[in-house]
Amino acid sequence: MTDKWKKTALFVIDMQKDFILPDGPLLVDGGAAIIPNVIKAVEVARERGMLVVWVVREHDKLGRDVELFRRHLYSEKGGPTVKGHEGAELVEGLEIHEGDYKLVKTRFSAFFATHLHSTLLGAGIDSLVIVGIQTPNCIRQTVFDAVALNYPSVSVIVDATAAKTPEVHDGLAILYYC
Repeated sequence: MTDKWKKTALFVIDMQKDFILPDGPLLVDGGAAIIPNVIKAVEVARERGMLVVWVVREHDKLGRDVELFRRHLYSEKGGPTVKGHEGAELVEGLEIHEGDYKLVKTRFSAFFATHLHSTLLGAGIDSLVIVGIQTPNCIRQTVFDAVALNYPSVSVIVDATAAKTPEVHDGLAILYYC
């Protein structure tokens, strides 16, 4: 294993049942199609000794920690990606292994109001590879924040990311080549 891979982290963003399964309350239509590519990215990352970072949402059942525009989705009965509920689980085929890192976020960016940046710095990580959903929101905002934090290499695996529609995904994917 080269030092390059020891300094690289793979972020797997929001590959949870409430976003991917057909009956999920926040279904991202393109999500199910990328599962095999995300699984492959995780396998390759582990083979190379990269840190795998699972970026997930696990909200309070009343939605007190979600964005204002989503709070109407929560009640005493719960809501999307509530901690401990099935919808917050990773989709079949994806699982956290010993040595992986799980980060719970409450906003689009994996960096916003989390300790992710300091964790990565402490681990010697300077390069990021991003997979998951959803391209115009969580993927884009995490990429923009990583660039603002001066990570020298931030890559998106375009066929392992998805959006609500192919047009939105493809339009934003062009940004990552610039």
